Amino acid sequence: MQRLAPFAVAAALATLLPNSVLAWGSTGHRYIGEVAMRALPAEVPAFLHTPQAALDVGEYSREPDRSKGAGRTHDSDRDPGHFVDLSDDGTVLGGPTLATLPTTRADFDAAVRKAGADSWKSGYLPYSIIDRWEQLARSMAYWRILTAAEANPAWSAHKAFFSADRRRREAQILVTIGELSHFVGDGSQPLHVTVHFNGWGDFPNPDGYTTAKIHAPFESDLVQASVAEAAVTAKMLPPTDCRCALQKQVADYLIATGAQVVPLYQLEKAGGLAPGDPRGVAFAAQRIAVGASELRDLIVEAWHVSATQTLGYKPNGVSVADVVAGKLDPYPMLYGID
Repeated sequence: MQRLAPFAVAAALATLLPNSVLAWGSTGHRYIGEVAMRALPAEVPAFLHTPQAALDVGEYSREPDRSKGAGRTHDSDRDPGHFVDLSDDGTVLGGPTLATLPTTRADFDAAVRKAGADSWKSGYLPYSIIDRWEQLARSMAYWRILTAAEANPAWSAHKAFFSADRRRREAQILVTIGELSHFVGDGSQPLHVTVHFNGWGDFPNPDGYTTAKIHAPFESDLVQASVAEAAVTAKMLPPTDCRCALQKQVADYLIATGAQVVPLYQLEKAGGLAPGDPRGVAFAAQRIAVGASELRDLIVEAWHVSATQTLGYKPNGVSVADVVAGKLDPYPMLYGID
């Protein structure tokens, strides 16, 4: 019992942190990962279309929440990655807007501090999404060259390595998609992109929105009790291609989610979040479907971008296109001949 006590205390303290509450909970995050995977188009690799891949991504999508409580260093670094606190003027606590976010977290931190706020308290969700997407595109580029090398008779001397490394890369891709799924899912929950993250809080409130802690009852209790996966699937949006920089796409996605904060509070005020009320169920299902739709589109875009990448260290990088065309054996770079 003495060894268990510190973990119990840590778990209790986690519930008191300003915006460390989970987004959606296990049910919602599973739905986002699984529904998105089942909606992928035929152009992506076949291993992503297996029933097991969808189930695995659904479970991996829960992991960023399941790892909470691992330790103070772990949590203090990662917890802010699940949210971004937007003020009513659209800024991050008086600092940059989503549309003007700096490219790196270091510059974001400087911009928020310049506004007199703290980026560790404001959250950095956009960067969590971008980071996992960039990793996914990179891993898909490795998969492309491994698959091409494995199939090339001229490079058969290292086929066993190519095959084994391709299988490892497939497993890694599923984990990365799961992580991306989690943060994209966080970004579809309006209470994860606002200073009003768990009740309206100590802010001007002329419309009399609730100050009660509505976060968990909305995203976890309501979803688990009343939202069916079929309802989420039915509300999926058509595939879209932003044809824009990833940072703009993520910003637009989170801005659109932020626009749903007031409607959510209006719904609560009208009684729509009460158990059994179909309005709250429909709202939650729609938001989860938005997350699944965005995840599907980001996976497809990562697949497209992966074809254009160069892997390895400059100046001796290996072009995906050259390997696929059979012009360059990637083994030295892949195996890591120093």
